[in-house]
Amino acid sequence: MIDILVKISFFFMLSSFIIGAVGSLVFMRNNWLANLCGNLFAFAGSAFGIITSAVILITGSVISCSLPTSFTLFTLSLHIDSLSAFFLFIISLISLLCSIYGIGYITHFFNKYNIGTLGFFYNIFIAGMVLVVTANNGLFFLIVWEIMSLASYFLVIYEHKDKENIKAGTLYFVMTHIGTAFIIFAFLLLYKTTGSFDFTIIKDNISGISPFMKNSIFVLTIIGFGTKAGIIPLHTWLPGAHPAAPSHVSALMSGVMIKTGIYMFIRIFLDILPDAPLWWGYTILIIGSISSLLGILYALIEHDIKRLLAYSSIENIGIILLGLGSALVFFSLNMKSFAIMGLIAALYHTLNHSIFKALLFMGAGSVISGTHTRNIEEYGGLIKTMPQTAFLFLIGSMAVSALPPFNGFFSEWLTFQSLFHGIKSFSFFTQLIFIIAAGSLIFTGGLAAACFVKAFGITFLARPRSEAAKHAKESSFTLRIGMASLAVLTLFFGLFAGPVSSMLSRISKSLCVFQDSESAISTQFHAVKLQDDFAIVSMPGILISLVLFITGIVIIIYLLTRNQKIRKGITWDCGTSLTPRMEITDTGFSRSLITIFGGLLKPSRQSDIEYHDANQRYFQKLNIATLGTRHDIYNTYLYKPLQGLVTIIADYVKTIQSGNINGYILYIFIAMMSLLLLFVI
Repeated sequence: MIDILVKISFFFMLSSFIIGAVGSLVFMRNNWLANLCGNLFAFAGSAFGIITSAVILITGSVISCSLPTSFTLFTLSLHIDSLSAFFLFIISLISLLCSIYGIGYITHFFNKYNIGTLGFFYNIFIAGMVLVVTANNGLFFLIVWEIMSLASYFLVIYEHKDKENIKAGTLYFVMTHIGTAFIIFAFLLLYKTTGSFDFTIIKDNISGISPFMKNSIFVLTIIGFGTKAGIIPLHTWLPGAHPAAPSHVSALMSGVMIKTGIYMFIRIFLDILPDAPLWWGYTILIIGSISSLLGILYALIEHDIKRLLAYSSIENIGIILLGLGSALVFFSLNMKSFAIMGLIAALYHTLNHSIFKALLFMGAGSVISGTHTRNIEEYGGLIKTMPQTAFLFLIGSMAVSALPPFNGFFSEWLTFQSLFHGIKSFSFFTQLIFIIAAGSLIFTGGLAAACFVKAFGITFLARPRSEAAKHAKESSFTLRIGMASLAVLTLFFGLFAGPVSSMLSRISKSLCVFQDSESAISTQFHAVKLQDDFAIVSMPGILISLVLFITGIVIIIYLLTRNQKIRKGITWDCGTSLTPRMEITDTGFSRSLITIFGGLLKPSRQSDIEYHDANQRYFQKLNIATLGTRHDIYNTYLYKPLQGLVTIIADYVKTIQSGNINGYILYIFIAMMSLLLLFVI
């Protein structure tokens, strides 16, 4: 009975997205109807998605359905187990709240861009992500992966009047298809080993795979899905594409879409491929360390608020990989209880990042709508004109900075515990890798706090630094509802870490490699305890302690100052008038950190001087200094050399284009014989 209800709910979910997509095109000549149709049906589909995933997560059931086609290797096969349901829940939850936000946010596109096409690609994008985490056939997966990628590409270039958006979209298009090429090669190797593209059949018949083939699939998977996840150095598309999209789409891309790469990492490394060697875990830990540390460093130097948040997503993907990498190392060392703990940390941070990053992107979108700029230097004082948006953005900033009692704290705490367990045992080299990973996470946590002190302080505090900031207005009701809901969730998933961890433990144990294993953590409603009393944390206890501490401080201050007279006056500033020029700027805030990490960031200084009189160069009216990066080291040392190599090879290869039909037939024959030999061998 449950299976039938889940299948019906899943069908209604996909139907809602299809109706929303088609309906948006039908009503494209009416902005309001196209907007409502696209977002309301996306809301309905997301609601059905939450119901579908919640039932599977609660009952632990597994739902499968398949529709055969005339091509024997290709079936429309779906498989929803606990892991798929968890990612389906994240996609549906964030999509639901983004759809509420979008109803009000999209209005500023009216009479500027086609609202119908936005609703169409928005619904197709969500449906593509849903099918990606539920597809059970390699060929079907590649089709829905392409649907997701193309829909997101058209959303990135939606504001096509801005040439920078077109440039960002083109880079995203190229990078995502390079990643897809590596995914195709990985699936072909799986097919060569098992003779099937069905994930269930592959899992049942892959035990005899050779180490070389298994390691090749690992490398191809890292590159293919790592490109979508935005790991460094495959991240170059992300800081441009995420800011270019409309803000509620940015929230989906940064909060949800990049997690499809994480989903496939877990699915392949811990569910499909058996007996992961130790170096896989080392590799993931090193990638996670580099991505987390460099991601937040690049965020610190950004003046564009959405690019700052995009780089922060790279940092958080790195933190997720630290948990996953530790799980792979523990699994390789046959310490499955600790491997489950590492996987729980990765899954928990996947959920948490989706929530607080969506909140931050929505907050950024509200600020951009009010000021019509993404430059943080032109903000300031917005807490006076947008107080509710400021409060909600502050909650997101505290969550992403891992401050208790919000959700980001617990998942990072659990990641730390996984890394600490790796440090206290094993060989010297393994300990060294875990020390590097833990050190990277420590630096990342401190820099993340500094980054979002900058993001919040420069944006909302002090005085307005532009006319647009001075006259900004509070966000509309639907925008605030979407943000407020996410803000509540950051607290909810922080306080109820025990029950959530218990659920994630069941999800981890549902994987075949962990079915007979116990987790290294025990959970209660109010506390989470690690094995052998290594560490324990109570999120409700932390909240109560914070409330009591703050209340005590307030009472003490009141008692000490209740008899004192308070006199208010203008701040003395040497006799001059206070102006926005006296505030600390984004550049000034980041300068010391940029200087410290100058070897990595390659800082440059750009000055803009304005004079009272063009002929009097010694009497300056305004002097602005901006710090940035001199060049992109990834483009300089990686992508441009690769581009040059491809160009050289292409120049040689094009000589075979002789125009002779007989020659082309010979090429086809040689290619077919080579493929036959490849699959026979």
